[in-house]
Amino acid sequence: MAVTYRQAGVDIDEANTLIERIKPLAARTRTPFVLEGIGGFAGLCSLPSGLEEPVLVSGTDGVGTKLKVAFALNRHDTIGQDLVAMCVNDIITTGADPLFFLDYFGTGRLNANTAADVIRGIADGCSLSGCALLGGETAELPGMYADGEYDLAGFAVGVAERKKLLGPARVKSTDVVLAVGSSGLHSNGYSLARRVIEHELGLALDAEVPELGGNLGDVLLKPTKIYAKSVKQLREALGERLHALCHVTGGGVPENLPRVLPEGVDAILDGCRAWSPLFSLLARGGPVELAEMRRTFNLGIGLLVVVDRDSEQAATNALAEAGEEVWRIGHLTEAAGPAVVHYVHDPEGQRA
Repeated sequence: MAVTYRQAGVDIDEANTLIERIKPLAARTRTPFVLEGIGGFAGLCSLPSGLEEPVLVSGTDGVGTKLKVAFALNRHDTIGQDLVAMCVNDIITTGADPLFFLDYFGTGRLNANTAADVIRGIADGCSLSGCALLGGETAELPGMYADGEYDLAGFAVGVAERKKLLGPARVKSTDVVLAVGSSGLHSNGYSLARRVIEHELGLALDAEVPELGGNLGDVLLKPTKIYAKSVKQLREALGERLHALCHVTGGGVPENLPRVLPEGVDAILDGCRAWSPLFSLLARGGPVELAEMRRTFNLGIGLLVVVDRDSEQAATNALAEAGEEVWRIGHLTEAAGPAVVHYVHDPEGQRA
């Protein structure tokens, strides 16, 4: 009897079923710049007109061990938004507008229902970002993954006007720093969070935790906030007075903020706020030391905004009008050597 690809662990029919389910999801993210999307060997996308010197900006990322929470709870409808967010939130820090997104979904045995839930979340993330889901790859790899598990990678491309690029070259030692609230852990620090929750605290991932106001799984799987549309409104409101943006991901504020500061400029953070109950639970439950909390988690800050001192109120208003929680967290100052973040001693409860 002849051996088939299905017997070897790869079901082409299941993959074809998934492709048909993806097509309408991608269609609802289509933008005027898409020339050819799902179905071909490659997606085609044009550049917006009117740019004097367009610069393509790209970023790639994954979701990390937040996937383990999705597997444990068998909930896959939001993890795709996390994937888009981790890529798009990086590229918008340059001043770019997202153009399109590509995904990679790898699994040991393809389940079209699970994969469709994941990709539905990706399409939701693209819609929130204003970019097109231009294509992707689904790989069935028998023996590579545990049953019921998969891995994700994402790739975002945006475009910016060269003369309007944000970053260290624009930053001044007299600037102020604004914080924009996160929706929770986002997609960083889950290995430590799971260690504390499952081992030190002995909690099930679907436990009801009164301190959190509900189900632990709901809190842990809350999708990463996407800042693309809010940042676009901010750019339009401030123009050249917006100097830099920092996506707070792995490494937290202490390791990410220096990436957008020039040498000879430090950050003084004296406007920290109280942690949300989840971060307090993790710190106490470990216990996890303050420095480790700061360099592992975002602690309620998803984005940092560096603006001209005279534009603080205008920036605050623009972000608030876009629906963001925003506050002044600090200012910059002249220093010697590579940029460093300094925390001003804050009262109990003001520790972010």
